[in-house]
Formats: sequence, structure tokens, C-alpha cells
Amino acid sequence: MTTMTAQVQAREGAQEQARVREAAAQPAPRETGSEIRRHELAAFLRSRRERIAPEQVGLPRGRRRRTPGLRREEVAQLSAVGVTWYTWLEQARDIQVSVQVLDALARALLLDPTERAHLFQLAGAVDPTPATVCPAITPAVRALLEQFEPYPACVQNSRYDILAHNRTYGLLLCDLEAVPPEDRNCMILSFTHEDWRSSIVHLEETQRLMAARFRATMAGHLAEPAWKMLLKRLRTQSPDFREAWERHEVVAHRGKRKEFLNRHVGRIRVDHTDLWLGPEPGPRMVTYAPADEVSRERLEKLHAIALEREPTPSG
Repeated sequence: MTTMTAQVQAREGAQEQARVREAAAQPAPRETGSEIRRHELAAFLRSRRERIAPEQVGLPRGRRRRTPGLRREEVAQLSAVGVTWYTWLEQARDIQVSVQVLDALARALLLDPTERAHLFQLAGAVDPTPATVCPAITPAVRALLEQFEPYPACVQNSRYDILAHNRTYGLLLCDLEAVPPEDRNCMILSFTHEDWRSSIVHLEETQRLMAARFRATMAGHLAEPAWKMLLKRLRTQSPDFREAWERHEVVAHRGKRKEFLNRHVGRIRVDHTDLWLGPEPGPRMVTYAPADEVSRERLEKLHAIALEREPTPSG
């Protein structure tokens, strides 16, 4: 009986060893693309956290700090997220990350534009803030904007973010350089910025047409966070936009004569033309040619004022 038991145990042992050898011979499961991104995101967040001194974000260093840079709980505090949740993020756990949280993390970790874009790409998300860098804004496009002076011109994307502009455009409706880059959006300015609004002679009609164009264009971007956040901001901050939006009107982009009341030179009448920078309705150069001799002279004067306001190069 003892011999039979020993034989059974030996056979079971041999089978177990065979299973172990077979398992060892099997290739390790390959990581999916999302798993790779999560681990890259975790490593990126740790590296950015460890490079920031507490003093850079207004936190005391303290005597017992052994962690290089910021602690996890400090990043969580600066970003207004839970410590456990942020820890899971750095552990590459499979959790959902909203664009609002990614935006808060980018600000807390003092990311530059390239690092911010990398963060959103690793998270598989679309940055909701207006684009400040666009592949369409080449040196040649910037040169064209300057060549169009003394007449106003700018480059906008399909969401009405102002991506680049010449000096005359910078003073046409307000002092655009004084507007934070994240607010340089024609929809936001037309419905919430008092200087911009007061410079538009036919404001109510302009707002109605802009809302109608925005609705027509947004039909191709309904699921994109940046568009949804812009719409939410407009509906929250502007009763005029809510009223225009509820009309459900849609119109296509087209040239139009416009009138502005500029605070430096007075009333200006211009012909608005869109010059598309690609085969699809995306970035476009918006130009304003004077509609009469008086407007031409006033645009030249406005350009001269813009040149005077430029800082003098040192050295």
C-alpha cells in the first residue's frame, strides 16, 4: 500500500513539474496599447512630480522631506483630486481620467505646452483648452499675416480660437495682447468681453450669425471634449448666447461686410474674407480689407499706433 501511494505521489509530482515547465515555456502575456499608455503616463507623472521643488508651487519644504520634488498628496491637493485616486494613477491602474482632471494636473505640475500635449496624448484624451500651437501656423503663414498689414488679419481654427494675428488685428476690437491666451476665442470675446462687444457696430446680428455658424460647424465635433467645454462655458456665462443658441439656426461661412467702432480711430468698414489653409474646413486666415477710402486711412493710422506700442528691442 505504501509502495502504491509513493508511486501515485511520484506520478503527481512529475505531472506538476511538467505543468510548471510548460507554463514557463509559454510567452508572457503581451501588454495592450492601453496598458502601455497607462504605464507611460504613470512614469511621466512621477518624473514631472519629482522635478518640482515645493517652493515653486508655494508649499513649505519642511525638515523631514526625503521625497525628491513634490509628494503625491501635494500634487493631489494642488489638483483638487483624491490622494488615493492620484496614487492609483501613478500605479498605472485602469481608471478613467477626465479632461478636467488632466487640465488640473498639467497646471499643478507646471507643464509646458509640449509636456501638456504629451500628457493628454498618453491619457488618450483631447486637450479642452484653446490650441496655442497649430501645425498650420508656419513661418510662411506668419509672414503673410505681416505682409497683409496695415490691414487686419488673423488665423482661426474651426472652433474660433485665434491662433495667430498681425499687429493691426491686435488693436481692432480690443487690446488682444492683454487677453489671456486661453480666452482668445472669438465666440468667448463676442459674448463676454465688454471692449470686444462694444467695438462691433451690429452686435446682436453678429452674435446671432456667429452662434448659427458655430452650431453648423459643431455638428462634426459633437463628441469632442474641447467643443463641449466651449459650449458649456458660453451657455453658462452669456444669456445672449443661450438665446441665440436656442434658435437652432445654422449658416455656412461666407464673406460679409462688417463695421467696427475702434476706440483709437473711430468707425471702420471692412470686407471680411476667409482664406482656408487646407482642403478641409479647419484653420483659416481671416482678412479684413477696407471697404472705402476713409476706412483705409483709419486702418493705416491704427497700424501706426500698433507699431508705436511695440516694445523697443534692447541692446
